Amino acid sequence: MTPRATPSTRSAGPLGRRVLRTVTGLLAQVWRSAARTGSSLSLAAESWLLDAKHAQYGLAVTRMVMGLVGLGLLVTNFTARLYTFGQGSAWNGELDDPVSDFPHIWLFSLFHRAADDAALFTVLYLLLAVLAVAIILGWRARVVLPIYLVGWVSFIEVNDAAGDQGDNAYRIFLIALLFADTSKRLSLDARRRAHGVDASKPWLVRTLAGERLLPEQLTNLAHNIVLIVLTFQVSAIYVSGALYKASGAPWSQGWAVYDPLHVAQFSTWPEVAQLLTAWGPAVAAISWGSILLQLAFPFMLLRRGTRVVALVGILSFHVGIGVLMGLPWFSLTMIAVDAIFVRDETWKRMGTAIASTWRATGSQHPDGHSSQRRVPLPL
Repeated sequence: MTPRATPSTRSAGPLGRRVLRTVTGLLAQVWRSAARTGSSLSLAAESWLLDAKHAQYGLAVTRMVMGLVGLGLLVTNFTARLYTFGQGSAWNGELDDPVSDFPHIWLFSLFHRAADDAALFTVLYLLLAVLAVAIILGWRARVVLPIYLVGWVSFIEVNDAAGDQGDNAYRIFLIALLFADTSKRLSLDARRRAHGVDASKPWLVRTLAGERLLPEQLTNLAHNIVLIVLTFQVSAIYVSGALYKASGAPWSQGWAVYDPLHVAQFSTWPEVAQLLTAWGPAVAAISWGSILLQLAFPFMLLRRGTRVVALVGILSFHVGIGVLMGLPWFSLTMIAVDAIFVRDETWKRMGTAIASTWRATGSQHPDGHSSQRRVPLPL
């Protein structure tokens, strides 16, 4: 005889199928939700990359500060230019046998070929400074930037011993800026474009006046990718630096900040350094805090509240390095790129406040009182 099915065995089949259908339905909902989320993210990314150029003021500030760094280095080394880079640097043997490969490349060999001629080297030196000024002012930036980059690499590679990692970061940032519209704001190029282009003029005249050569979406894409590249590069510098510091005993034990501030090679303000390092817990807090700040920097950029803290902290970090350790140009190079993380709206408010205060200070009565209301700078 065939055994009679019990209630539990009769319900096992339908229950199993019901569980299977439930699981399948849930998986289908998860898949559709993931697909919708992926589609939304894809459309948002496409819109962010193609619809408009972002961080226009931030990249303009980056361009200006990068030009200022180059000009500052050239001006501060002018009196020692021949000894450090020109014919006086023959003592290191690099005029005959360069350590760097760049002097062997014709595009970057101009300064090396002119190094033994003091007059020609000085002329090229001054021309490079003029290009730096043009970058600061934003004059024909798309043409001047690549010429300046080639000239700068040619100049800095004459003496390999005179360079440092700051020079490497500087040229990496310059290469990225070639593909962005850095003169869309705060520049002479922007003022020229504001006047418009006369369509009746010849093609070359219209091009020099700022007529678009490439599709807008393509230039938007290149501009916004530069922001991604700069963000990645800066984050890599900070995070790798933090990990390297954390692996060393001076940093992990909290006294690393003390050493460079008391070495004659770096300590520019011994009295200030002595004051800042007089209290041991403060030295440990600064040492460990700098590691944590650099390590968390890319993640703190994701939200506005933490981004403000990260930018204020990293600005203080670089100001300390530039002032107390005598490395102003490296610090300014990093500060220049950090400018892209400040919103355009914030830059505009600061610019408006500066312009208003400037106008107010220029229209005062003889008794010293201003005829216009002063607008305080935003904190």
